[in-house]
Amino acid sequence: MANQFVIEAKNVWKSFKTVQAVKGVDIKIPEGQFVALLGPNGAGKTTFVEMIEGIQKPDCGEITIMGKTWKGNEDELHRFLGISLQETLFIDKLNVFETLDLFASFFDLGKQKVNEIIEIVGLEEKRKSYVVNLSGGQRQRLALGVSLINDPKILLLDEPTTGLDPNARREIWEILQRLKDKAGTSMILTTHYMEEAENLCDYIIILDNGKILKEGTLSQLLDEDTNQKVIEFTTEKGVLPEDAHGPDLPFSIRREPTGNKGYVTLTNFESDLPVFMSYLKSRNISLRNMECRRKTLDDLFVSLTGRKIDE
Repeated sequence: MANQFVIEAKNVWKSFKTVQAVKGVDIKIPEGQFVALLGPNGAGKTTFVEMIEGIQKPDCGEITIMGKTWKGNEDELHRFLGISLQETLFIDKLNVFETLDLFASFFDLGKQKVNEIIEIVGLEEKRKSYVVNLSGGQRQRLALGVSLINDPKILLLDEPTTGLDPNARREIWEILQRLKDKAGTSMILTTHYMEEAENLCDYIIILDNGKILKEGTLSQLLDEDTNQKVIEFTTEKGVLPEDAHGPDLPFSIRREPTGNKGYVTLTNFESDLPVFMSYLKSRNISLRNMECRRKTLDDLFVSLTGRKIDE
């Protein structure tokens, strides 16, 4: 199946009453690629993934999985997919082993497979624990285990770490990173965590208001082959204007609502920094501190939409 797209979406649209959730999305995902659908709540990520899963049907356009549509191919496609939703409801009075054994039985798999999955998701010490007694992070690892029980060719993860504490989130990342290192599985991950997309995915698709704003590898999106730098600063006195840009300035300044914290992206650091400092001096604005850092996905999202991804 070399060079074949495991998922292909062509001009997909989906609306709910007066809300247009997905607007003409085109996506091609090759075998073995880990893809992030990155965007804020309400961007259309979950709706799009639900159409891939067959839960929703596009109003128009077409989605194919392994070259096939859902119509007439439901049983076959279900065996290709592993799905982990934002929240999974389990039977409280089944333990971890029994829960996985139940799902394994749907695919005629035995206890050896259950033991393998328990090891993969790091729940060996909890194998006899009732689901009701698991922490949030442990429940999400169990949900991930369920999604892996059938050795899926395509793994669909919808916000798998939302609501988890940082340690539990990183445990999920470590499991997914190990899966990535094993060839053969393709993944679509919906997330609003920039770091999650950066760490786990080969290819990132940024969505907002149902549309793809930009897509590419991390280096392509962040233009790592350029000299762009981001200056993050706070002012000691003087208030930054709401917006600062124009033909005479080689940059634009974005400020936080408080007015004393701002960001500026410099394309040519050596020549643009003196211009930036002169701009502040001419307006009697002095700096409390200033930090130079590389451009991030959050900076990119702000440049595309005018707001942060979590706003």
